[in-house]
Amino acid sequence: MKFGRIAAPVLWCMPLVAAAQGTDHSQMQQAAPQAPVTHEGHESGEAARPALRVPIPVLTDADRQAANPVSSTHASGDTSIHSYTLINRLEAWDANPGAAIGWEGGGWIGQDIKRLWWRTEGERVDGSTEAANLEALYGHAFSPWWDWVVGVRQDFKPAGDRSFAAIGLQGLAPQWFEVLVTGYLGTGGQTMARFEAEYELLITNRLVLQPLLDSVLHGKSDPARGIGAGLTTIEVGARLRYEFTRRFAPYAGVSYERAFGKTADLRRAAQEDEGDLRVVAGVRIWF
Repeated sequence: MKFGRIAAPVLWCMPLVAAAQGTDHSQMQQAAPQAPVTHEGHESGEAARPALRVPIPVLTDADRQAANPVSSTHASGDTSIHSYTLINRLEAWDANPGAAIGWEGGGWIGQDIKRLWWRTEGERVDGSTEAANLEALYGHAFSPWWDWVVGVRQDFKPAGDRSFAAIGLQGLAPQWFEVLVTGYLGTGGQTMARFEAEYELLITNRLVLQPLLDSVLHGKSDPARGIGAGLTTIEVGARLRYEFTRRFAPYAGVSYERAFGKTADLRRAAQEDEGDLRVVAGVRIWF
C-alpha cells in the first residue's frame, strides 16, 4: 500500500528528530548564562531597573521659602510700624462766581491692631478758605473689618476755631460698603454726628464708579456758622474714576448737597440756595 510506503520512512525518522530536539534544548539550557547574584540575593538585572519615583517628595527649606516669599508689603498681625495716606477727593468746580477747590482725605500710622488715624476736609472758593477741619484719632480694631476710634477734631473755618472730642466706628459693612459713624462734643455744648457711606463699583478693572452718601446732624443751632439744630445737610454724589495705576486715578462726577430744617432757614435768610449742585473733576491719590 502506498500508505505503508510513506509511513515507514516517517516513523523511522521520528526518533532522530526527537533526539535532535532534545540535544538542542539541552545545549540551549547549558548556553543560557546564569545572572550573577548580588549580596542582597537579588539579580543584577533587577537592580538595573530604574528606581521608583516618590509621588510626594519630602519638603525642604528651599521649598518652604519658595512657597512663602518675602512680601514687599507687611504681614498681617505683625508688630512693625506702617503708614497709609489717601487723598480720596482733590477736586475743582465752578462756584459761580469764581472757582472752588475741595479736598477730603485721611490716613493712619501704626500696627495692624492699634493705629493713629487722621482725617481732613475743606474747601476754598475764589482764593478764600470757606471751611477746613482736621481730626486726630486713636483707633483699635475689634474685628477683622471694624475699628473704634476716639480723639479730637479742630474746625478752623467758618467763624473761627472750634474744638471737639470725637468717638466713633469705621469699617467695612456687608456688601462692601465703607462706613464711617462719628459723634462729636464741642466747646459751648455743641454736639454733632456724622454718617458717611461709600461704595466702589468696578465697571472694569480700571474704571470705578464711587457713589457717596454723607449726612450731618447738630444738637443745637449755631447761627454764626449757618448751622441749625437737627438734620443739617445731606450730600449725595457719584464719581467715575480711571485708575492709570492703583495709586493715581483722575475722575469726574456730580455732587448735590441740600440743607434741611433750621439750617435751610438760615441759608434762605442769608439769600443762599438750600441746595448746591456741583459738576466736579479731580484726582484720587494714595501712598
